[in-house]
Amino acid sequence: MSSGKSERQAAAPGAVKPRTTGRSRRWRSPSLRAKINGVMEERDFFDESETLKQANLNCLHCHQSETYEIRWLVRTKKKALRGGADERDRARFANARSYMLRRDDVMQCKNPRCKKRFEISGLQSVVFI
Repeated sequence: MSSGKSERQAAAPGAVKPRTTGRSRRWRSPSLRAKINGVMEERDFFDESETLKQANLNCLHCHQSETYEIRWLVRTKKKALRGGADERDRARFANARSYMLRRDDVMQCKNPRCKKRFEISGLQSVVFI
C-alpha cells in the first residue's frame, strides 16, 4: 500500500542524489569519443595554443590610435589522425587547415581620459595559416 508519498519524498533525509551533470572522464579521450559517437570532432584534428599578436587599433570614442595586444587561439593541424577514424573522418582531416581564431572582441582604450571599451571591427576573426 502506498502511504501517499512519492518515491522522492520517501527517500531518507540527508540522502545525496548522484551527480548527473558534467561529463565523465571517458568522454575526454578523442579515440573513445570517436568510437562512441561515430564521428570525430573538429578539435580531434588540431593542437590548440594561445598567442598574443599586436594590432594598431583606433578607439571609436576618442579616435586615438594605439597598439593593443590581442589574444588568438591557434589551431595547428596534427601530423597524423589517431585511431578510431572512419573514411568520412579521414576525408575531413585531409581538407583541414591550420587557422587562428580571435579571442578578444572588445578592447579598453589606453587613453587615460577615455578608458572606454570599444569593439574590434577592423580585424578578421578567423585567419588561415
